[in-house]
Amino acid sequence: MSIESIITEQDRALLHYFNSFISEHKLNLFDKILKQRTRHLTVVLEDIFQPQNASAVLRTCDCTGVQDIHIVEERNVYNVNPEVAMGSAKWLNLHKYDSGENRILSAYENLRKQDYRIVATTPHTNDCTLEELPLDQKTALVFGTELNGLTNTAIENADAYVRIPMYGFTESYNISVSAALTLYTLMAKLRNSNIKWQLSAEDEFNIRLFWAKNSVKTPELHEKIFFERINNL
Repeated sequence: MSIESIITEQDRALLHYFNSFISEHKLNLFDKILKQRTRHLTVVLEDIFQPQNASAVLRTCDCTGVQDIHIVEERNVYNVNPEVAMGSAKWLNLHKYDSGENRILSAYENLRKQDYRIVATTPHTNDCTLEELPLDQKTALVFGTELNGLTNTAIENADAYVRIPMYGFTESYNISVSAALTLYTLMAKLRNSNIKWQLSAEDEFNIRLFWAKNSVKTPELHEKIFFERINNL
C-alpha cells in the first residue's frame, strides 16, 4: 500500500493548516530531526516513580532520536519533572499501560504485535553486552524501578537480556544513566549499520502532524475550526 493511499488529502490539508501557524525555522527543524528519528528502538519503563528519573529518560529518548516510550504503571504513577524533561515530552509518543491485570504482559503483547523483540536490561544467565546485542529486528528495551529493577514477570517473559558492564562497588547504574548509556550506544550502532532504522513515510507524516499540533496553543480548538471549515465547503 502506498503512502498516498494511507494519507488522505484531508490529512495533508490539516497538516498544512497547522503549519501555517509555525515559523519556517521550526518547520525546517522538523525536517532535520525527523531524518534522525526512529521507531526501530523503543523504551519500556516498568513502574518508574521518581520524577527526575522519569523526566531524564524522556530527555534522553528525545536527544538520541527514539520516538516512543511505553510506560507501565503498577504501583507508581509516572510523573514528569518539567525542569528536567526540558519540554521533551511534547515531542515524544508516550504509551501508557495503567489499567487491568498483568500490565507488563499487556505491554509485551502490544509490542510483539508490532514485531518488537523484548530485551530486558538486567544481568542474566543468557545475557550479552550492548555491543553484542543484535539489532536486525525492532527492539524494545525494558528498564525497571530505581530500587528493585525489573519484576520477575518482566524478566521471565522477555526474549533476550542485555547488561551494562560495571567496574566499581555499586551494584547498578541509576535508571536514567542506564537508559542514557544504552540508547546512546545502540543508536550509534544503528546509525553505523545497514539496518533501515529510519521512519517510514507514514510514520514521518504522522509524527510531523503530532509535532505541529503540539506547537500551537489550544490545538483541539484549531482542529475543530479546521473541520468546521471543511464541512461548510
